[in-house]
Amino acid sequence: MIEYTQEKKFTQDEVQELFLSVNWVSGEYPKRLYKALMHSSTVISVWKDGKLCGLVRVLDDSEMLAYVHYVLVNPKYQGLGIAGHLIELVKEKYKDYLYIEGMPEDKSNVAFYVKHGFQEFEGAGSIIICNPGKKE
Repeated sequence: MIEYTQEKKFTQDEVQELFLSVNWVSGEYPKRLYKALMHSSTVISVWKDGKLCGLVRVLDDSEMLAYVHYVLVNPKYQGLGIAGHLIELVKEKYKDYLYIEGMPEDKSNVAFYVKHGFQEFEGAGSIIICNPGKKE
């Protein structure tokens, strides 16, 4: 059975394991990552047999804009429709907001979001500054 929850019941170690399973560098900063998730507007986590297997993180301004920062699923659990269900839960929660936005870092993931009702903005650019700092 797969369980979805907005309760932030995950541990720092569970989050680190999940992020490292998809080779995301943020998993190398477990304290910072955990703190960021605990202070995020919305985190919906996914559990299968008591194991954290995925999550979505959304940042919002409480009225107009909800920003899907990322969706990730441990490769062991991919192909079960988890990521798609997470996006549908986000769309339901933020259905009264003016915008639900996201900016997939990997262009190949755009089709996934389009499949779930998002529109691609041609010519839109992305910007980033990375300040990795020390690992904790």
